[in-house]
Amino acid sequence: MTLVAGVDSSTQSCKVVVREAETGRLVRSGRAAHPDGTEVDPAAWWSALRDALAEAGGLDDVDAVSIAGQQHGMVVLDADGRVIRDALLWNDTRSAQAARDLIAEVGAEAYAERVGVVPVASFTATKLRWLREAEPENAARVAAVALPHDWLTWRLRGYGPAGESELGPDLAALTTDRSDASGTAYWGAASGEYDLDLFERALGRPGREAGTGAVAGADAVVLPRVLGPAEAAGRTPSGVLVGPGAGDNAGAALGLGAAEGDVVVSIGTSGTVFAVIDGPVADASGTVAGFADASGASLPLIATLNAARVLGSIAGLLGVDHDGLAELALSAEPGSGGVVLVPYFEGERTPNLPDAKASIHGLTLASTTPANLARAAIEGMLCGLADGLDAVRSVGVRERRILLIGGAAQNPAVAQVATQVFDAPVEVPAPGEYVADGAAAQAAWALTGARPAWPLETLTTLAPDPHPLIRTQYAAARP
Repeated sequence: MTLVAGVDSSTQSCKVVVREAETGRLVRSGRAAHPDGTEVDPAAWWSALRDALAEAGGLDDVDAVSIAGQQHGMVVLDADGRVIRDALLWNDTRSAQAARDLIAEVGAEAYAERVGVVPVASFTATKLRWLREAEPENAARVAAVALPHDWLTWRLRGYGPAGESELGPDLAALTTDRSDASGTAYWGAASGEYDLDLFERALGRPGREAGTGAVAGADAVVLPRVLGPAEAAGRTPSGVLVGPGAGDNAGAALGLGAAEGDVVVSIGTSGTVFAVIDGPVADASGTVAGFADASGASLPLIATLNAARVLGSIAGLLGVDHDGLAELALSAEPGSGGVVLVPYFEGERTPNLPDAKASIHGLTLASTTPANLARAAIEGMLCGLADGLDAVRSVGVRERRILLIGGAAQNPAVAQVATQVFDAPVEVPAPGEYVADGAAAQAAWALTGARPAWPLETLTTLAPDPHPLIRTQYAAARP
């Protein structure tokens, strides 16, 4: 029996699944928590990965492993392979002004044409510009820039600071994949290359791709070599094949077996709407990120900062748990009696309003009820994602179904309200670690040379039941 392992190193935790390569059958799994915050010492991820692997029974009988991880995070290394400062995560918005500055210098249309995205505070390039301006001493020490999954893959293969690793600080051994590279704002899915001018504009230093030999001066910063969908990064010191890895959303697409016509709506810490399509995407408005996927296609995506935590916040305010929130919400009428929650609790990425705050509209003495507020929370969260669906449609996505995933998708009120907000069939797959599953599928692909076709279990299929009032009210209330 051939076993493969997949890792999801997310914002909140590290999950590991071990599956049969041929059938996809789950054999065992493990999990470890990550610290809270929008900046984190990557050593915490490495510790969590080792703990999660141990809980999953280790890699001794595993033939291949691959790591998917949260996108965009900035991991900066010095010449000795040491992390210079805590990594800034995708949800750290301190680089919002840096994003505006980069757009002013280059132009939104030029950014979209060159690398498929327009900078926002989430992307690595903006965080590098922030580092250059806010911490010039640290910026001057940067010898390599990696993303979270790049750094973990490098460490798993035995590299790292001297005395802390088997193979030492070989920065030229850093690798990434096209899906994660496309979220930096200095690598383009259409060109398949780093845009070194945009990288230098961000950090103020020249860069070069590891292993290319094209050195742009002695001060050039190493950027991970970009691997193809089934190209191995190398092996662990014990000989386990290591796949290329992926960004979390691309990993989920692989885990779901998403094909053209599938739109994935994921409701986790963040909310995302994405689809797999052929051909690059360039949206000069910046609403849709023209990411690459992990299979060789494109992954147009919108992301919202406010998703499942919106429900947790309102449930806490009302003094109920998630089941209680669902019961309250389903007892209210569609449209919540005119109550609208615009849920920008943490600012927002889509639309790009990093300094925005949440707001409640339409309150009257009659409409101010726990049931209406509960339903308004779900409607507001889903309306933001429905706006995202409209945006990906505008770049050529044509859906035949919506796959609703993430912890909040299991809430019966969320699934039912989704049929009233989205004007497309909604399917809710069985709960699963789809990002880790995608990484496991990628490991099998790298090992065997063939992409596996593992079955997807669907719990619920719901026909559309559109109530236009919900989105009309929301559109009138949002900024």
